[in-house]
Amino acid sequence: MNTKVINIQALAFLGDAIFSLYIRKSLLEMGINKADLLQKKAVKYVSAKGEVRIFQELKDKNILTKEEIELVRRGRNNKKLSHPKNTDIVTYKLSTGFEALLGNLYLHDKKRLQEILEKIEVQ
Repeated sequence: MNTKVINIQALAFLGDAIFSLYIRKSLLEMGINKADLLQKKAVKYVSAKGEVRIFQELKDKNILTKEEIELVRRGRNNKKLSHPKNTDIVTYKLSTGFEALLGNLYLHDKKRLQEILEKIEVQ
């Protein structure tokens, strides 16, 4: 599957689901089992602001390759103009790029996806 021709929003849609599942699973593995607390903690990660924070940390620690950062940029530069009211357009677009990266890795390199996810400190 050539992800260069797949709509970036579709990759982000997939990446969002993968990231949400990973974070929720990590929280459960930490022993958190109350739904309201799970939701509260998950939002710290699975939100536009949380995803951008994580992307910046991965980038600053040189964990991401040039190609991976370029895919995030491609997602960020997508022409979608609408965004949720609780975040600004720049943050939303960058988080979309991060989600697109995760979706792309899920389709093409699950080992690399796992490596990146494991670098995220879930507390």
